[in-house]
Amino acid sequence: MAGYNLRMRRREFLIAAGAAAAAELAPSQSSRGPANAVRSVMRLFCSEVEDKPWFYDREMWPRYLAMLAANRFNRFNLSFSLGYDFLRQVTDAYFLFPYPFFLDVPGYAVRANPLPDSERDRNLETLRYIGERARAAGLEFQIGLWMHGYQWIDSPHANYTIEGLTGESHGPYCRDALAALLRACPSITGVTLRIHGESGVEEGSYDFWKTVFDGVRAAGRKLNLDLHAKGIDQKMIDMALATGNPVTAGTKFWAEHMGLPYHQADIRPNEIPEAGHRDQGLLAQSAGSRSFTRYGYADLMHERRRFGILWRIWPGTERLLVWADPLFAAAYSRAFQFCGSVGVEIMEPLTFKGRRGSGIAGSRTALRNPPHWDWQHFADTYRVWGRKLYDPNSEVKVDAAMACGSRILPLITTAHMPSAANNNYWPEMYTDQAIAAPGHDEYSDTPSPKTFGNVSPADPQLFYRINDFADDLIAGRRSGKYSPIEVAQWLEDLADEAPPMEAGIGRFFAAKFRAAVLFRLFEKTNDRAALAASVQAYRAARSAWAETARRAQTEYVADITVGEQTWLRGHWMDRLPAIDNHIAGLEERIASAADNGAAAQWIAEATGRPQRPAAGVRHMAPARFTPGLPLRLQASCEGYSGRLHYRHVNQAERWLSADLKDGAATVPAAYTDSPFPLQYYFEFHGAQGAAMLYPGLGPDLAREPYFVVRSRA
Repeated sequence: MAGYNLRMRRREFLIAAGAAAAAELAPSQSSRGPANAVRSVMRLFCSEVEDKPWFYDREMWPRYLAMLAANRFNRFNLSFSLGYDFLRQVTDAYFLFPYPFFLDVPGYAVRANPLPDSERDRNLETLRYIGERARAAGLEFQIGLWMHGYQWIDSPHANYTIEGLTGESHGPYCRDALAALLRACPSITGVTLRIHGESGVEEGSYDFWKTVFDGVRAAGRKLNLDLHAKGIDQKMIDMALATGNPVTAGTKFWAEHMGLPYHQADIRPNEIPEAGHRDQGLLAQSAGSRSFTRYGYADLMHERRRFGILWRIWPGTERLLVWADPLFAAAYSRAFQFCGSVGVEIMEPLTFKGRRGSGIAGSRTALRNPPHWDWQHFADTYRVWGRKLYDPNSEVKVDAAMACGSRILPLITTAHMPSAANNNYWPEMYTDQAIAAPGHDEYSDTPSPKTFGNVSPADPQLFYRINDFADDLIAGRRSGKYSPIEVAQWLEDLADEAPPMEAGIGRFFAAKFRAAVLFRLFEKTNDRAALAASVQAYRAARSAWAETARRAQTEYVADITVGEQTWLRGHWMDRLPAIDNHIAGLEERIASAADNGAAAQWIAEATGRPQRPAAGVRHMAPARFTPGLPLRLQASCEGYSGRLHYRHVNQAERWLSADLKDGAATVPAAYTDSPFPLQYYFEFHGAQGAAMLYPGLGPDLAREPYFVVRSRA
């Protein structure tokens, strides 16, 4: 891993040269060098109709790549074949099995039908051109090849099919095609591969992947081999390392979304493997014994690893609105160095635009008045990310309202994740989930009953589920977890300072969080006042959404597509009928409710402004720990009792806890005898239900909410 970092840093002088071409954008530099060795942007081709124009645009590429370099990015990943997760009902198959769209491989009669040879050759020449321009700008040029399946299933309307492959020739062809592609494009410095079942290759097919990796080796030069981490295991990593190339595991940051600027303290329950599960089928491991690898860093963080950890921000939370917040960006920059990680790859905002055959000719941004090139709309996004990833302490100025509004959607995602998949959950253009009646197939990984209040937070260790919080209110108990009422208040406060569209989304979710708590109080008490307050809050949410939709009508086209499903296309205005139906469903229950006043005290809390205790905690975090020796941790807070929560930095494991006695608790020697770093935090309880976490998120929500201690070994 050290060699990998050094190789990346040797390119910094080239990036400085690229930055000189646009010196007005150049950020301040740290004398220690870049904070993150890898600072990458990924651009995806997934729509023939929407992506061919920019792919072939030779006027765009030099300016786009120079912009990335000027903003201190040092890697560009041009990715293909991520348009589909499963090869069923394929319509737009351009580059889906990428190799025959680029070249003819001697010894194989493989082609993409009906692609003309001239267009295939043009594609290869364009790829060569892009790589050369990236090298001229001082950027590493990574190519992403996400699909290796070649047979479309139940797909009578596919625009291209792959001919000339058999099960026997599949692996050797991919090996030889990859080697030929890398030789034809000497500017390529790395390859990203999806190696789990959504690649079209059944998990556990180690012989196939070993054959493909041989294609990387056959290129005859050092290449970064980046393996998408879902379903990954040590056997796959060892095969990649055996090529002699530097290897990274690319792991998702906050599932397929973008959460607060820290790594979730725990994964959701449905990512935890079921006891006794036997691996089988296409997703044998990633949906089975290694399901904890789907949406986080899994068990990859051990100190003995010989590969790099690369974070990847998936495009599920913000696709259209401009994100640019220097405060959060600095915190993200530090988070991407977590336990020796090598950096981050940001999937650009419009990734998946026009995905799965939903592309519409015209502006890729979906703006009514778009800029000449789509990326120009996100100039502040690139500027803030790039500068802060290089140096989190650099000064980057943006509009204060934009910065404030940029915190809203990551907060929503952290506190409320009805689906970890970006194909299903799109909080930016949210499809309403009912508070009272289960429904909506798109939220398939919401636990049953599939209602809004039953949705898990993305971080269930530190954030309350809505129904659990209401139940605790009634039971008179209180965890230190962040409550949906606290989150609602944060959103309301941010909305007061945010641009109109972001403000409207924030107010919608804030009011709906309150409405869902109030409905749960009604469910438990049958108190008409709780239900009436829930309806009132839901109506306020509806008003906020309607205002956002009205503004969006003037800025965005009527049909914005990031997929073929109804919840992946359309407009903010299209979401209002479902909200109205769900409000009507609540109103129908009012007549049968009771005027019993049973929820009066809890209604006041659910509609009020929460105040978390601000008592001072005394604690000194250790710099390191020694494996096999107990680790004693001291912490105290006057007037509060405390509890230590601790875990290895391993998402395959669950958290343990111990009460503080005489201001201390001990992590046992048997537990420290591990190759993993340790993470921990404290929970304090005081009089009248007061509870808090330490260190917590901090007043700006940008602090790492736990301590991480690495091993001396």
